[in-house]
Amino acid sequence: MKSIFSLFIALAMALQLGAQGIEFFHGSFNEALEESKKTGKPIFMDAYAKWCGPCKRMAATTFKDESVGEYFNKNFINLKVDWEESEGVSLRGKYAVSAFPTLFFIGSDGAVIQKVVGGQDVNGLLRQGEMALGKVDYSLEFARLYEKGDRNPELVYNYVKALNKSGKPSLGISNEYLRTQEDLSTEFNRKFILEGAVEADSRIFDLLIKHQKEIGMQEGLQALRDRIELACANTLKKAIQFQTPELLEEAKAKMKAGYPEKAGEFAAKADYDYHKAAKDAQKFGKSCDAYAKNVAKGDPKGLAKMVADIAASFASDKNCMKLAEKYAKQAAEKGNNYAYYMTYAEVLHKNGKKKQALEAANKSLEMVKQGETIDASAVRSIEDFIKQIES
Repeated sequence: MKSIFSLFIALAMALQLGAQGIEFFHGSFNEALEESKKTGKPIFMDAYAKWCGPCKRMAATTFKDESVGEYFNKNFINLKVDWEESEGVSLRGKYAVSAFPTLFFIGSDGAVIQKVVGGQDVNGLLRQGEMALGKVDYSLEFARLYEKGDRNPELVYNYVKALNKSGKPSLGISNEYLRTQEDLSTEFNRKFILEGAVEADSRIFDLLIKHQKEIGMQEGLQALRDRIELACANTLKKAIQFQTPELLEEAKAKMKAGYPEKAGEFAAKADYDYHKAAKDAQKFGKSCDAYAKNVAKGDPKGLAKMVADIAASFASDKNCMKLAEKYAKQAAEKGNNYAYYMTYAEVLHKNGKKKQALEAANKSLEMVKQGETIDASAVRSIEDFIKQIES
């Protein structure tokens, strides 16, 4: 089943227009280093050459992917450097490049955190980014002082912030500090509660909700909402990891209480992701319509993602495959792209609808041939698929 869907679902998602990808820094390498020092974000540097084929493919697909953009824009200062021109030539002495593209993850001190040679697809680049961030530990110096007994409030706050940035547990440190405080309504303690509330199933999150009006006025409404969403998402991750339905419901309930404007979208995605991970076809199927309405919102790329999820996890379930057919049809009609129609044809074929599959595949073939530039490999794949059905 995976071989049937992999090519055209990947194409359908890559070809979706309007996706927000990586936003690259418009400045020099040294300016990026300064920005890294200010923000605490490492640098992601794409060392490329204009003639390099894999470089062009990454620029046209991986770098334009919405999920890649969201992750890299949030966590890195992103920089593209032509290694054969101006600044790239001057950087050769410090950063060795033997093939293109070479992808560097660099700390604010200029030291290489991680180096990757060769083009990456979406999942590969996201995985490399996660690995690089995991190697950046902002908390070590604070930990050393804390373990020596330093309990200065500013140090404890910065320690918690560094732990959060490094993806390490911080609730224990936060709780220890807050237990020493008689007045939680001070300006500093409100700021501390906002930083410390990293999981919805915690006392600190309850304090965040209790003082949310004052915290929102002090730190900004969007900062408050972002923290509520982050904490609920972290509790959802635990629910999925340990398959704990109580945590699933708690994450949804607390999102509804703290951030009602986004609660519907959060709940739909939470149910979808939880039941997909649980391999529960019946409950997953029931969650799909809410996901399509509140998360995918009719967007062809989002609908194609649903088809891919069903194909990967529930290809043997007839009810789920009926849903895949429905969403593939919607993606094809709304996206009006040959790759979406080919995905729809594949699903129809899997569901035993030979005549309709042929119609969708022929429409896909007609569309790709009418394009400004004809993709010969896509034409061959579609023609092979049509022969497969007819035989």
